[in-house]
Amino acid sequence: MNTDDICVSLVRSWNAEEIVALYRAGGWWKDEYDPAEISPLISGSFAFVVAAEKKSGRAVGMGRAISDGVSDAYIQDLVVFPRYRRMDLGTAIVSLLIQQCRDAGISWIALVAEPGSENFYVPLGFARMEGYIPLIYQGDP
Repeated sequence: MNTDDICVSLVRSWNAEEIVALYRAGGWWKDEYDPAEISPLISGSFAFVVAAEKKSGRAVGMGRAISDGVSDAYIQDLVVFPRYRRMDLGTAIVSLLIQQCRDAGISWIALVAEPGSENFYVPLGFARMEGYIPLIYQGDP
Protein backbone atom coordinates (compact mmCIF):
# COMPACT_ATOMS: atom_id res chain seq x y z
CA MET A 1 0.00 0.00 0.00
CA ASN A 2 1.27 3.49 -0.82
CA THR A 3 -0.05 7.04 -0.79
CA ASP A 4 -1.44 6.61 -4.31
CA ASP A 5 -3.91 4.15 -2.77
CA ILE A 6 -5.18 6.73 -0.24
CA CYS A 7 -7.36 9.80 -0.76
CA VAL A 8 -7.10 12.67 1.75
CA SER A 9 -10.09 14.99 1.61
CA LEU A 10 -12.35 17.37 3.48
CA VAL A 11 -15.65 15.81 4.50
CA ARG A 12 -18.92 17.04 6.05
CA SER A 13 -20.00 13.54 7.10
CA TRP A 14 -18.56 10.04 7.42
CA ASN A 15 -19.45 6.57 8.67
CA ALA A 16 -19.59 6.88 12.47
CA GLU A 17 -18.22 3.37 13.12
CA GLU A 18 -15.09 4.14 11.11
CA ILE A 19 -14.52 7.40 12.97
CA VAL A 20 -15.09 5.68 16.33
CA ALA A 21 -12.47 3.07 15.31
CA LEU A 22 -10.00 5.90 14.67
CA TYR A 23 -10.79 7.54 18.02
CA ARG A 24 -10.24 4.15 19.68
CA ALA A 25 -6.89 3.81 17.89
CA GLY A 26 -5.91 7.20 19.29
CA GLY A 27 -6.95 6.13 22.77
CA TRP A 28 -9.60 8.87 22.93
CA TRP A 29 -12.84 6.86 22.91
CA LYS A 30 -14.58 5.73 26.09
CA ASP A 31 -17.26 3.04 26.14
CA GLU A 32 -19.80 5.48 27.55
CA TYR A 33 -19.47 7.81 24.54
CA ASP A 34 -22.35 7.77 22.09
CA PRO A 35 -21.48 7.07 18.41
CA ALA A 36 -24.53 9.18 17.47
CA GLU A 37 -22.43 12.21 18.44
CA ILE A 38 -19.98 11.61 15.60
CA SER A 39 -22.18 13.21 12.93
CA PRO A 40 -22.59 16.53 14.78
CA LEU A 41 -18.91 16.42 15.77
CA ILE A 42 -17.93 16.27 12.10
CA SER A 43 -20.45 18.81 10.84
CA GLY A 44 -19.70 21.16 13.74
CA SER A 45 -15.98 21.20 13.03
CA PHE A 46 -14.52 24.06 11.02
CA ALA A 47 -12.77 21.44 8.90
CA PHE A 48 -12.75 17.63 9.12
CA VAL A 49 -10.30 15.64 7.01
CA VAL A 50 -10.38 11.91 6.36
CA ALA A 51 -7.71 9.75 4.75
CA ALA A 52 -9.46 6.80 3.10
CA GLU A 53 -8.39 3.79 1.06
CA LYS A 54 -9.46 4.36 -2.52
CA LYS A 55 -10.25 0.69 -3.06
CA SER A 56 -12.42 0.05 0.02
CA GLY A 57 -13.42 3.62 0.86
CA ARG A 58 -12.64 2.95 4.54
CA ALA A 59 -11.15 5.67 6.73
CA VAL A 60 -7.56 5.03 7.84
CA GLY A 61 -6.82 8.47 9.29
CA MET A 62 -8.47 11.72 10.31
CA GLY A 63 -7.98 15.13 11.83
CA ARG A 64 -10.07 18.21 12.44
CA ALA A 65 -9.86 21.92 13.08
CA ILE A 66 -12.21 23.74 15.39
CA SER A 67 -12.67 27.47 14.91
CA ASP A 68 -15.17 30.28 14.62
CA GLY A 69 -13.83 30.69 11.10
CA VAL A 70 -12.56 34.21 11.77
CA SER A 71 -9.76 34.40 14.32
CA ASP A 72 -8.19 31.32 15.90
CA ALA A 73 -8.19 27.65 15.03
CA TYR A 74 -7.16 24.54 16.91
CA ILE A 75 -6.14 21.32 15.23
CA GLN A 76 -7.06 18.20 17.13
CA ASP A 77 -7.93 14.53 16.88
CA LEU A 78 -5.16 13.69 14.42
CA VAL A 79 -4.83 9.93 14.17
CA VAL A 80 -3.70 7.43 11.55
CA PHE A 81 -4.05 3.69 12.01
CA PRO A 82 -0.62 2.22 12.88
CA ARG A 83 -0.53 0.14 9.69
CA TYR A 84 -0.77 3.33 7.60
CA ARG A 85 1.82 5.41 9.42
CA ARG A 86 5.10 6.43 7.80
CA MET A 87 3.21 7.18 4.57
CA ASP A 88 2.97 10.97 5.20
CA LEU A 89 -0.80 10.72 5.74
CA GLY A 90 -0.60 12.69 8.98
CA THR A 91 1.34 15.39 7.16
CA ALA A 92 -1.25 15.46 4.37
CA ILE A 93 -4.12 15.70 6.87
CA VAL A 94 -2.52 18.53 8.87
CA SER A 95 -1.47 20.36 5.70
CA LEU A 96 -5.03 20.31 4.37
CA LEU A 97 -6.38 21.56 7.70
CA ILE A 98 -3.83 24.39 7.74
CA GLN A 99 -4.70 25.30 4.15
CA GLN A 100 -8.41 25.48 5.00
CA CYS A 101 -7.66 27.80 7.91
CA ARG A 102 -5.30 29.97 5.87
CA ASP A 103 -7.83 30.19 3.00
CA ALA A 104 -10.33 31.55 5.54
CA GLY A 105 -7.83 34.19 6.68
CA ILE A 106 -7.02 32.42 9.94
CA SER A 107 -3.34 32.73 10.76
CA TRP A 108 -3.37 31.80 14.48
CA ILE A 109 -3.46 28.00 14.37
CA ALA A 110 -2.56 25.95 17.43
CA LEU A 111 -2.70 22.41 18.78
CA VAL A 112 -1.84 20.47 21.89
CA ALA A 113 0.61 17.74 20.95
CA GLU A 114 0.98 14.46 22.76
CA PRO A 115 4.34 13.90 24.45
CA GLY A 116 6.89 12.67 21.93
CA SER A 117 5.07 14.02 18.88
CA GLU A 118 6.62 17.49 18.78
CA ASN A 119 9.13 16.46 16.09
CA PHE A 120 6.24 15.57 13.79
CA TYR A 121 4.69 19.03 14.04
CA VAL A 122 7.79 21.27 13.92
CA PRO A 123 8.52 20.63 10.21
CA LEU A 124 4.89 21.55 9.49
CA GLY A 125 5.45 25.05 10.88
CA PHE A 126 4.47 24.59 14.53
CA ALA A 127 6.63 25.73 17.44
CA ARG A 128 6.46 25.37 21.19
CA MET A 129 4.52 28.21 22.80
CA GLU A 130 7.03 29.26 25.44
CA GLY A 131 5.45 30.78 28.51
CA TYR A 132 2.10 29.02 28.02
CA ILE A 133 0.70 25.96 29.74
CA PRO A 134 -2.20 23.94 28.31
CA LEU A 135 -4.97 23.47 30.85
CA ILE A 136 -8.09 21.31 30.96
CA TYR A 137 -11.25 21.94 32.94
CA GLN A 138 -11.73 19.34 35.67
CA GLY A 139 -14.40 20.99 37.80
CA ASP A 140 -17.80 19.55 38.54
CA PRO A 141 -19.18 17.50 35.63
